[in-house]
Order: sequence, then structure tokens, then C-alpha cells
Amino acid sequence: MALKTREEYLQSLKAMRPNIFKYGERIDDVTSHWATRRVVESHARGIEAAHNPEYADIFTTASNLTGEKIHRHNSLMTCMEDVINNARMKRVMYHLTGTCTGGLCAGWNAFNVMWAVTWEIDRKAGTDYQSRLKSWILRAQNNGLVVAGALTDAKGNRSLKASQQEDPDVHVRVVEAREDGIVVRGAKHMIAGTAASNEIFVIPGTAYGPGEESFAVSFAVPRDTEGLTIVEARHPSDEREQLDDFDAPVTGITQGFLYFDNVFIPRERVFLCGEVEFTRKIIQFFTANYRACIGACVAGQGDVMIGAAALMARSNGLSARTFSDKIVQMAVNNETTFGLGIGAIAMGFLHPAGVWVSDSLLAHTNKVHVATLPYETKRLCQEIGGGIVETGCFPSARDFNSPKYGELVRRYMKAGPVSAETRARAARLSEWLTIGAGVPGCMHGGGSPDGARLVVRSLTPVDRFADLARALAGIDEPVNEPEKKK
Repeated sequence: MALKTREEYLQSLKAMRPNIFKYGERIDDVTSHWATRRVVESHARGIEAAHNPEYADIFTTASNLTGEKIHRHNSLMTCMEDVINNARMKRVMYHLTGTCTGGLCAGWNAFNVMWAVTWEIDRKAGTDYQSRLKSWILRAQNNGLVVAGALTDAKGNRSLKASQQEDPDVHVRVVEAREDGIVVRGAKHMIAGTAASNEIFVIPGTAYGPGEESFAVSFAVPRDTEGLTIVEARHPSDEREQLDDFDAPVTGITQGFLYFDNVFIPRERVFLCGEVEFTRKIIQFFTANYRACIGACVAGQGDVMIGAAALMARSNGLSARTFSDKIVQMAVNNETTFGLGIGAIAMGFLHPAGVWVSDSLLAHTNKVHVATLPYETKRLCQEIGGGIVETGCFPSARDFNSPKYGELVRRYMKAGPVSAETRARAARLSEWLTIGAGVPGCMHGGGSPDGARLVVRSLTPVDRFADLARALAGIDEPVNEPEKKK
């Protein structure tokens, strides 16, 4: 079953133990419940794409472990081209869904990172982490698993370290170590695509130091494991997502809040346990590839926004060429984040473990642009579409189709050569893409832009650049940084 079909994927989710909640209600079937069916549909399209000749080369690859054809999101990325295909796949996924598909993304990146880090730990400490990880990856490949990546801890008071928190469970931690495994407790927040995933791959959310060994843990668990409770985040468009017709697309993303309550993790599923000195390397490698590739996510949605803007212009009776300058700027924004991400990948290096790691400076620079340029693209999409695409400026589909007054809504909704319904659907899509549930995690997805700026600052060799400038200016005397005043 290395290449899972849509139906096999849906059945795998139906078979899982219900442990997801929203608005106080347990969700018994994530494939049909209004709160989760859209995120499942988004991921199902990624599974389906592996069987589509148009997309198969992007969504599948040959396993470097077995040679078998597998879903790309289950692969080890062993060269620059593999990571570029990660980015290409993300862009196409936004074309197919308009939104994030975290279960085909973060977990994939996380186990690639741990492939490199477990190699380093094993060589230093004589552990067998990588062989355990290899067995798990083979299982993921053989079963075509969809895997959410859980990085972000609840964190608690941001001014305190994990070991200083009043409640130590604000970071996922080991509370008991046994011969056959470990017991963990704590919270991971805002984990994209959890409801659509078969498993969850957990890695540390920050770098830890001496005395914080219990927080340095990485493992994989089935999404429905005993002791794990998942609460889906509320979204302002929830009310509309309960409706049918065109008030919300059939795709979407949800964020899960994961609460581990003394969850037992078998030894063979544990890939890090106490090795605090390697947690900084995990964050470094994870953010390098993730922030390189996330530029493709926002570029893909930006492509769809260009299309949505063109639809709105034409539905309003105008030529899309009227807005050429705005559309060109939208395209430039898209290609900036995509291209910078590709540059970060190309400037990366092959880790001795055999996986590719992108260049950190370029990747974090890309994250800063990802946190700014897409919002300009969204603004331009709204400008082109007009007031009707702003939230609260258009009646619901239920009103549009009302037997009492729907005729009035439809009559005065028509503006150009297309039907009123076409204009309404185009308007709702622009609204959803720019300020609705379709908005990806531009600002904080994959980490904050302020964190990225800190990395850029630390990796920018200001002194070396100053020496270059000094030489070009013909200055012989040193020009040092002034000492701080006491």
C-alpha cells in the first residue's frame, strides 16, 4: 500500500479512535464532521494527486531505503532536487486546495531533521536512535501515512526557561523512563492538519540546556493514541463552514491543540530522550528547510489570488488587464518568496547522514518576506475585487437562495456578463483567501518573523563586511564597535 488511494486514506481516518473535540463536542468521524471534513478533503487531494499523471512526478518518488515508489511526503530528502520538489509540491497543493495541508508538510520535515540528528547522536553516544527511526520511516512509507509535525509547545511565561515554569507541562516532557519506553505529558499547540493525520511526529520546540533533559524528547505516536486529547481551534468562519453551497470552499485547514496526559511511547518510537546538546541542532535544521519551502506555500496561494482577482474583475464587467500593475506586483511577491526559498535550498549542504539541509541565512530571510509580502498580495486582491470581497459585505448563500427574497439578492448581484451566482462564488473565494479560513500561517506559521530576524542578525557577518568596506575605502586604521557604556 505504499501509494495509498483516496478511499484507503479516508478509511484509515474513519478507523481511528475518536479523540478530537470542538465546541465541547467529540468528533466521531473527521471525514464527515463539519469542523474537520474540509481539512480532510485538502489532504485527500494530495493523496489523490499521486495517482494523477499530471502531478505524479511531484507527489511521488522512489524510496532511497527500498527503491519502491512512495508518496513524496514519506520520503527522505537526500539531495537538493528532493527539497526543491518539496517546495514545488507545496505550491501545487495550494493550487489544488487554496490552503495549508500540514499533514503533508511539517511531519515530513521533522523526521528528515531527526534522520540527521539521530546520526550525530548515535556516533557520539552509541545509541540506536537512527535504526529506530528507520523502522518507523519504513512503516510510514509502506502504509502511506499522513503525519502531522508537532513542534510548538504551549511555552507558558515567555520570559522564563522551560525548567523555570510554574507548570512544567507547558513543554512536552518525559515524566517516566522505562525499559520498554517512556511516559510523556504536556501540550503542543497550533499543530496544522492534526485532524487529517494518521500519526504525529513530535520534536522539541526550542533549544534546551543542562537541567532540562526531560524536555529534550522526540517521538512518533498514532494520532488516536490513549492519553492524547486534541482540541480543534476556533476560527471566525466556523459559522459559515457549517453551511453548504458557496459560503466556504470544500477545502480548508484546522489547527489542533494537543494535550498529552501520561502517554506511553514504546522504546522503538523514541528518537531523542535527554540529549539536550542536540536540541539546538534540531531547531536549526528544521527551520532551515521549513522556512525555505514555506515561501512556496504563500506563492501557491498568491497564484490562486491572482486568479481570484481576475475572476472578480471580469465578474464586475471589467477586463483583468485594467489591473495589470496590481497583478504584476502580486506575481512579483509570489516569485520573491518562492525564488528566495529555492535559493536557500540551492545554497544548502548535504549532511553526512545523507539528507539535504538548506542555508539558514537565506531561509530565515525568506521567513521575514513570508510574514510581509502575502499580506500585500491579499490587499491587492481585495482592491481588484472591490468592496464585495470584504468580510461582512455580502449576504450568505442561504439568503442568496432564499425562496422569499433570494430573487432580489440575485437580481442586484449581477454586474457583468456572468451569472449572479458566478460573481457570488468568486467574491466568496476572494474573501476566504484574503481574510477567511484560507489564510495560511504567513505571520507565525513555522515560527515568528522576529525569531527569523534574530537568526539573520546572528548570521550576518557585520565585522567582516566592515573590513571589506574599510579596504575598499583605503582605510588602514581599525574602526571598532564602541564599547558599551556602563
